[in-house]
Amino acid sequence: MRRTGAVTAGIVGGMLLLSGCGAVDLPLAGVRIAADGTPYAVFRPCGDDGYRGPHLDGRPRGGGEGPVTTGWDTNREGLGGDADFPLFGPPAGWRARHRGAQRLLPRHHYVLRFGHYTGGDSYNGSVEFTGEQIGRLRPGRVWADGRAMSPRAFERLAADAC
Repeated sequence: MRRTGAVTAGIVGGMLLLSGCGAVDLPLAGVRIAADGTPYAVFRPCGDDGYRGPHLDGRPRGGGEGPVTTGWDTNREGLGGDADFPLFGPPAGWRARHRGAQRLLPRHHYVLRFGHYTGGDSYNGSVEFTGEQIGRLRPGRVWADGRAMSPRAFERLAADAC
């Protein structure tokens, strides 16, 4: 009986330790379509939280974790506040490194993400999508959390996630 209790305590303790190590993904990033059809990245960090390492990675679907063939990344730290910018044109001050074609490609899977890493409150603002999903998005709509929504619904979703 005593051995079972010790094993159970060890398993629960290990799960708690492991669950506290990683940043959780939250629906704080989205893609919106402007009136002219241009896709825009939308970041909504929690409150006045800073973030770092924003990036857009695009890979051919079915390629698993193969090489990124389109997108951009930056190692900038100390960024903060809401951001809204062309999907393939991050702010110049971020000094982004661009890779491959700077447009949505067919049959590609994309991940747009930024991170906030501080102790137990670490999170990633993240959205995943395909070129086809964004290509079907109507102007004035936002893609986040696996679906299309109004800008107001996205703002509520982001606020509730925090």
